[in-house]
Amino acid sequence: MRRRGFLQVGLLAASGLQSQAPLPGKQIGGPRKRLAAIATAYPIGSNADDLITRFLQGYWINDDFHPPACDIASLYTLQVPANDVGRRLAAAYRIPVASSISDALTLRTGSLEVDGILLVGDEYEPSTSDATLRRDRRFNFFEQAVKVFKQSGRSVPVFCHGYLSTDWDEAWQVYQWSRDIGFPLMAGSSPPVTFRRPDLDYHLPDNYDDARLGDRNPPRYPQGVEFDGALVIAPGSESSGAMFGSLEILQSFLERRKGGETGIRTVERFAGADVWRTTREGRWSRELMLAALRRAEKSGSGRPEDAEHPAAWLITYNDGNQGCVLSLGGLVSEYLAAFRIKGRHEIDSTLCYTPVASRNDFSLLVHGISGLMQSGMCPYPIERTLLTNGAFACLRTLTQRGGQRIETPMLKITYTAPERSFYAHGRGW
Repeated sequence: MRRRGFLQVGLLAASGLQSQAPLPGKQIGGPRKRLAAIATAYPIGSNADDLITRFLQGYWINDDFHPPACDIASLYTLQVPANDVGRRLAAAYRIPVASSISDALTLRTGSLEVDGILLVGDEYEPSTSDATLRRDRRFNFFEQAVKVFKQSGRSVPVFCHGYLSTDWDEAWQVYQWSRDIGFPLMAGSSPPVTFRRPDLDYHLPDNYDDARLGDRNPPRYPQGVEFDGALVIAPGSESSGAMFGSLEILQSFLERRKGGETGIRTVERFAGADVWRTTREGRWSRELMLAALRRAEKSGSGRPEDAEHPAAWLITYNDGNQGCVLSLGGLVSEYLAAFRIKGRHEIDSTLCYTPVASRNDFSLLVHGISGLMQSGMCPYPIERTLLTNGAFACLRTLTQRGGQRIETPMLKITYTAPERSFYAHGRGW
């Protein structure tokens, strides 16, 4: 039976609001949707710039230009750094700059007036020693939005860039608000939805042919493959935000395994010499690491074992499947992934392409957000981000406080992946 909806919630109660979204093309009936853009800060080259500016100027996916499908009706930023571009763009596009989140959502009318919310609550580090200015703002932004929802007696779709919160209890509360109040919720970052070089998916499209990439023509897998190992290498250090994006990549593949998502049983963290000890003990596969590294287009110099401050995050799922996210410090500057399928010796691998100059990896994410705002449906389940968020929060705790292992009974989160993965096909530029 072909599945059009993708949520089959075990522990969690699904509202039925979110199913796989049609991609935006022509406007879906009625007037254009008006969005409130909320960000910690909007400097040049920031995540806010990568996302919000595309809703103003449009975006490219391969050689196809997509004009904005929605309008920005208001802008609120908590901070205005010296390299702020948000206010300049607001002036150019005649967008009112709000003095509060409430004003951004109500347009100063006293009740909700926008059709959706773009929320970019990333930590921002201005030139200050005040640590309170560098904390994550997502949960606080959500609290203020939910207050307006309740006062207005209605809600609108919300997209949150990245995780829902660095704190698990807060992330869970955001998820519960979306269920209780009934607003469609989408979250996540660009690495799991960007271009894959070569194109790699389970199940692969029937018309797939990667001969132009100089690669083998892989076999066709039915949805529900059996993995025998999965590894993602993150660019940069363990302390970078790239670790969350790498966890998302891992989850976007492993959620397609036979039986669907069962949740996470434990997370473990190893650093320094323990990284190489655990691979010798068979806890994670050096073969997968080498296969992933061969996909790099910008290789660092030296052996993986020579990397400064290596770290390995090991994820064990309730059904016994395992995955690894590896940081090799400055040796790797790209998202690389490798997978082994049971019964096959050959390893599948790919580069999740994130171009530095064009930031074109954000384009399909904006495409999916536009679909959410127009239809109220998400291109992938919010439970994917929620589960990844929980693992990330626990692993941050291990990193900050020491320790190697955390049992995660609260992450018994089950769902079924969409029939077709949501990511950008082609090579990008």
